[in-house]
Amino acid sequence: MNDMHTAAVPDPEDASPIDLMLFREVLATFPAGVVIVTAHNEDGTPAGLTCSAFCSVSGTPAMVLVCVDKGSNTLPAIQHSQAFTVNILAEGRQDLALLFASKNPDKFGGVAWEMPECSVGGPIFRNDAASYLVCKVDQAVEAGDHWVFIGEAIEAGIHDEPMPLLYHNRSFASLG
Repeated sequence: MNDMHTAAVPDPEDASPIDLMLFREVLATFPAGVVIVTAHNEDGTPAGLTCSAFCSVSGTPAMVLVCVDKGSNTLPAIQHSQAFTVNILAEGRQDLALLFASKNPDKFGGVAWEMPECSVGGPIFRNDAASYLVCKVDQAVEAGDHWVFIGEAIEAGIHDEPMPLLYHNRSFASLG
């Protein structure tokens, strides 16, 4: 006996969007790694933002995506350079995550960083990241109030295998 129930699929045109606060509450229940995405502006100055909208897209070629708010000060740097670095933060680096989530104009002051070997992408935080990927932009898609950048990884590194920093229910956590 089949207990499956069927129903007509509603017309998407008739569906109304969910409440923004409910949407944010649902997303807060999903644990995510914390990354800082960096790039260089047209004048060579570094730019960066904290991001939890990061994931793998493809293994061959090696591709990831990051989502960047249209109001981000880092957006022009990624658009100009057509490259970015994803620094996967190590546990205990909450202060750095909060700094790069802010609009502080001097985010890089006092933070140790270095350029990628491949000469594209943004700063690498060797002292603060569990690992990193340097990517060249393959696609950029405008999606609502964000831009989605799909990048092909062209350089990568793992730093002494520290545990990553996580974000869940609006607070930082670790796997340990």
